[in-house]
Amino acid sequence: MDVYLFPAVVGGGLGDIEEVLAAGRYLAHAGFPPILYRDGDRPLPPNVDGPWEWPSGVVRRSAIRRRANAALTLAPSWGVSAAPSRPVRFGRGGPWEVEARAVESIYGVDRTLHVSLEEFARTLPSRAETRERLREGGVPARAIGPRLRAAEAAHEVDAFRSAFREFRGFDRPNVLHLFATFRPDSAFTREFPEAVQTGPLGSGQRWPVVRDRPGVVGRPREWVWYASPSSAERIAAEVLRGLAAARPPVHLFVRSPRPWPHFDRTPGIEVVASPIPPGRWRARFRRAELRIVTGSRTLIEAMEVGGPFLYFNGVLGQGARRRPHRPEKIRAWLALAQEAGVPSSLRNDLADFARGRRVADVVRRAVRREDGWARFPSLGPSGFSTTRSDAGRVLITVARELARPGTRAAEIVARWRRSNL
Repeated sequence: MDVYLFPAVVGGGLGDIEEVLAAGRYLAHAGFPPILYRDGDRPLPPNVDGPWEWPSGVVRRSAIRRRANAALTLAPSWGVSAAPSRPVRFGRGGPWEVEARAVESIYGVDRTLHVSLEEFARTLPSRAETRERLREGGVPARAIGPRLRAAEAAHEVDAFRSAFREFRGFDRPNVLHLFATFRPDSAFTREFPEAVQTGPLGSGQRWPVVRDRPGVVGRPREWVWYASPSSAERIAAEVLRGLAAARPPVHLFVRSPRPWPHFDRTPGIEVVASPIPPGRWRARFRRAELRIVTGSRTLIEAMEVGGPFLYFNGVLGQGARRRPHRPEKIRAWLALAQEAGVPSSLRNDLADFARGRRVADVVRRAVRREDGWARFPSLGPSGFSTTRSDAGRVLITVARELARPGTRAAEIVARWRRSNL
C-alpha cells in the first residue's frame, strides 16, 4: 500500500501541516514510507516546504510511480484541502485536488482511501457550534440565549448542519473522517454518524526521557513558549512579572512567527521570530521546566513529554469584552482533569491563563510549584474503546486493512462508521 501526504494550512495555523506529518510518522514506523507527490511543476501550498521534521523514508515525486495496488492519502479536512471543484457556491477545490484526483485515477476509487484529519477537539453539535460562533463573534454572554433562539428560528443551525456535511465531504464513501479529541461526544455522533471520533493523534516522535529534574544546581531554568497567536505579546509583560521573583531566575524562550519589538533586549526573555530547525526546537521543548503551548499540536506534545504546561490560544476584544479565541482544546483538557480529580486550584489557574486573566499570579504559582503545580497531572483520553483511544493506532489499523488484497476502501470506511452506532 502506498501512502501520500497532502499537507496544507486549513485553519490558519501551521499545526494542520504538522498533523499530517505526524500521521505520516506513525505509518512510516509501521512500514509504510510516505510519498510527497505534487503534480508536475505545481508549487507546494504555502508553508509546506518548512523547515519540518519529515517522516522517515519520505520521498518526493512530481508524478505517480505506483508501487502497490492500493493508496491511502492523508490530508487536513479533506473536504477543504483535497476535494474536487464543484459548480456550486464556494465550490472551489482544495490545494490538493489535482493530486487526489490523480491518485484515484491510477489506483481506482475502490482501492483509494482518503483519511481526513479533522480539527482536534472540535466535536460540537450544530446548536452548540452556533452558540460558540456567537460567543467568538463578540455577542455578550447575556445576549447569546436570545440570539441563539433567533438563529434557530431563522434556520441558521440547519444551514450550518447542511453546510458542514457538504463541505466536509461526508457523502464520499472512500473518505474516513477522523475527529480526534479527549472524550467522544455522543450528540455529535448522533448528528454526524460519518464522523469517526478517536483519541488524540500523537506527534509520532520518540521523545527521550528527561532524567534530571528542573531547578537542580548548575542547570539553567528555562520556560519555552510557542507564541503563535498575535495577541500573545499582549500578556508577555505579565508573564515576565510573574517570573521576576523566581530564584534561581527563569529564562523565557519565545518562538513567535512575528517580531516582538517591545521586548528587544529585555532581560530574561529571548524572542526568536525566524524558523528554528525542528530537531533543535524539539530538544529545547523537551528540556523546558514548563511549556506555554497553543492550538492542538503543542498541547498534545506537552502531554506526551509530561510535566507542567500553560495554554494560551489568543484573546479577542478588550476589557469586559475580552474573550478567548477557540478555547475548545483547553476546555476539553479541563473537563478531563475534572473527571480525574485534579484540584480546582490548578484547573482555575489554567483556565484563567487561557483567558488572559491573572497571568502574573498564575505564573508565580507555577514557578513556585504551589498547590496542584507540585503534582502536575498526566492525563490520557477517556471514554474510548481500546481500538479508538489512539488515532495513530487507528491509522495503522486502517492502513493494514487496506493493504489486504481485494479489500475495498468504501467497505473499510463503512465499517468504521458503523462502529460509531
